[in-house]
Amino acid sequence: MGLTRIEPPLDYLRTASRSLLQSFELSRLNNAANIRREIAALVDQWIEEAAQAMMARWMMEHYSSLHVPLRSVAEGSPTAQHMDAFPLPDIGPVPTEAGPAPPRYAEPRKSLSGEGEGRREKSPARVAR
Repeated sequence: MGLTRIEPPLDYLRTASRSLLQSFELSRLNNAANIRREIAALVDQWIEEAAQAMMARWMMEHYSSLHVPLRSVAEGSPTAQHMDAFPLPDIGPVPTEAGPAPPRYAEPRKSLSGEGEGRREKSPARVAR
């Protein structure tokens, strides 16, 4: 697709009035906007076509793994055949003697490694209103 260069009618533009020059400018800007919209639509179509082609390429490269016959869960796992109705192990009785929860804003615990000893945490600065 070859591009043809369109020469503006210079003789006409030199002799045109101010209102005709404004009209010519607006018509050229309108044509440019229409071409831009067409280009955007073509770019969107190009991206969509390229994406579909890449998906087809990926499917060709992974064809054998995509066409493996699917097995049910019971067929696929030998342990699934021996599974009970409740698959989680029995964890025993729930302890009934639970202690109280710690306070919500408890003091931070001291580090076991001794790091931070002697350091005091800075309290947040108050902002004057």
